[in-house]
Amino acid sequence: MLNSCLCTERTLMLPAFQDWAERLGQARGHLHRKVWEWCFITEALAERGMLQPGKRGLGFAVGQEPLTSLFASMGANILATDLYAQEALERGWIQTDQHADGFSAINKQGLCSEQELKERVEFKFADMNKIGPELHGNFDFLWSSCAFEHLGSLEHGTKFVENAMACLKPGGFAVHTTEFNVSSRFFTVKEGETVLYRKGDIEALARRLRRAGHRIDVDFEAGKGTADNFIDVPPYAHATHLKLQIGKYTATSIGLVVQKAG
Repeated sequence: MLNSCLCTERTLMLPAFQDWAERLGQARGHLHRKVWEWCFITEALAERGMLQPGKRGLGFAVGQEPLTSLFASMGANILATDLYAQEALERGWIQTDQHADGFSAINKQGLCSEQELKERVEFKFADMNKIGPELHGNFDFLWSSCAFEHLGSLEHGTKFVENAMACLKPGGFAVHTTEFNVSSRFFTVKEGETVLYRKGDIEALARRLRRAGHRIDVDFEAGKGTADNFIDVPPYAHATHLKLQIGKYTATSIGLVVQKAG
């Protein structure tokens, strides 16, 4: 079963990932880490029986990603959340089409019918740094796709992952992707608009989750394929985009799968 791991050419080219990529409207063989993130989240949840009728999911910072509409088309009931509009505007998410303001953004790719959308999806604004108690204990699964690295600091992102576990029912699953620094275990971006998690940061987060009784296993294999050795640089115009240069660091994506205690 798929566990926490780094974005690699090998995993993205797995038949299951390629099938999800096609279903998400992406070209098969497209070596892009955003496609990997969507496929990672979807496959991890599907393997665990979450994407089916009767299951309830919570999406954080869903933006205009296709996951909400895909999950609804498979029968799951979804509460999709994103930043309050003014805060999203101040951060530039609206101008770059990375913000959801309702159903039109959620189903931009048309992966589910309007009827399915109305029956199975609810949308609300939410602050990932201040998760309301009304969300606690209500969901079988939750997810975020490259979101918690934008919460202001490494610690804010870590606290979000920990606090979000309260939203799950016992035994439920959380699946997240975030930025991972592959060029340094010592130096990184700790604060700001986008932070980069190091191996030690992820290991510390895993220890905190385990101490709370949750389950997480992490594989830090960085990949040995041709695409794994290519580093895309700004303005990121290359088709191969599994690793990229962010400032003075090389980064990729990491996917985390956490099962709640109980």
